[in-house]
Amino acid sequence: MFRTIVFSAIGAALVVCAVVSALQFFTTEPLILHAEQFEGAGEAGPGHHHDAAAPAHDHGGATGAAEWEPSDGFERTAWTVLANLLVGAAVSLILLALMVLKGDRIDARHGLLWGAAGFVSASLMPALGLPPELPGTPAGDLVDRQLWWVATAVASAAGIALIAFGAHWALKLAGLALMVAPHVIGAPVPPGHEVAYPGSLAGEFVIASLVVSAVLWTLAGVCVGWLHERLSRTA
Repeated sequence: MFRTIVFSAIGAALVVCAVVSALQFFTTEPLILHAEQFEGAGEAGPGHHHDAAAPAHDHGGATGAAEWEPSDGFERTAWTVLANLLVGAAVSLILLALMVLKGDRIDARHGLLWGAAGFVSASLMPALGLPPELPGTPAGDLVDRQLWWVATAVASAAGIALIAFGAHWALKLAGLALMVAPHVIGAPVPPGHEVAYPGSLAGEFVIASLVVSAVLWTLAGVCVGWLHERLSRTA
């Protein structure tokens, strides 16, 4: 059983990594590189909100070193692919573990449903308050944003579970309330809204990021469900 779970997650992670990396290459990556060009130009120009961006990232004082980042080209692509592989493995393991705990049949169709639920809870609902951000976008306190994101993802996942599996209408209503609650409280507000890049880039990046995330979650669910079903037959 454990061996089947591990091999299923690894196989799904490889497929997800290949597809998501290729998709990012043509969608989100060009937008990020484009925004970084404006960010660099804005830091040198007067009147831009991010003139102090470099010192803001320097947590070690005036003499601290700048944050490390991979160079463009092969190094950046290699780190991106590695990150996608790790994320694909983590998502596949999470979805498969939930399906095993639920005890229902594990196959590609059920994997798709679980993957769609994961996308809604971990990506779509948090993005309503904290949309994906391009480099150079003003943002609130990092810890506050992380706490809000985690709380929203957990509340959304619990809400979806109550709506999908709750036997009584009151449970389904409670699930809906859980999904709405983080947005009633509100996400951390950024200090400003000025950006160096054209505003249309932000909208394109949000859409592209959500599409990539949807592909990641649903493809991981389909692949890990299909592989687990196949490997279980041969075990």
